[in-house]
Amino acid sequence: MREVVVLEGMEAITRDAALRFVALSHLAGERFTVALAGGSTPKALYEQLSTEPYKSAVDWSRVFLFFGDERCVPPVHENSNYAMAKTALLDLVPVPPENVFRMKGEIEPEKTANDYEESLNKFFGVEKGEFPRFDLIMLGMGSDGHTASLFPGKASLEETERSVIASEPGLEPFVPRLTLTFPVLNNAKDVIFLISGQDKSVSLEAILDLEEGESRFPASLVNLTNGSNIWLVDHDAMGI
Repeated sequence: MREVVVLEGMEAITRDAALRFVALSHLAGERFTVALAGGSTPKALYEQLSTEPYKSAVDWSRVFLFFGDERCVPPVHENSNYAMAKTALLDLVPVPPENVFRMKGEIEPEKTANDYEESLNKFFGVEKGEFPRFDLIMLGMGSDGHTASLFPGKASLEETERSVIASEPGLEPFVPRLTLTFPVLNNAKDVIFLISGQDKSVSLEAILDLEEGESRFPASLVNLTNGSNIWLVDHDAMGI
């Protein structure tokens, strides 16, 4: 069931999300598995988490960071989600390098998707045909209603067997993408959407007027089987 939390602006969203991240890390037990998102609002969250009091409130040795999607570019490229996360968070908190699992966007997309899926299966101890269960998946939403690299009208929306696939871009930059699939997103214990800005308001209004899973907007297809689906949205995104 989707829970929408309306906040004043991006600063309020990142503060709320940082508090939720810390709280969930404490509840997770021996390890806290997180899939990171790309985008400007998630970046603001990562910058918040790298400052006090949040930085010291997390046992980073127990945090294992994955990526919800990636652009097929080198890891130092300005369009790389990994490069953004590295600058905003990974270089600033004591997370062990071996706890970070990046999608290798510089390699052929299909091979990278297969390799990343194998890494997930091994880490989470799942068999082929099963899906990993993250403690937390962070997601953003584009003005067209896409999330991760799951774009409107693309074949990736119909994937039901794979955990990770190469996907076609729907917006700039028009480079191939890698993405977790809906079976993985919907298997998470917790999902937190971070949605800020007036450019999201038309899609968001349409999504909130529809039932979960009944929309042409991919973000609406995030409908957890057994978990918490939190949407943190600001006044601009709500059109108020």
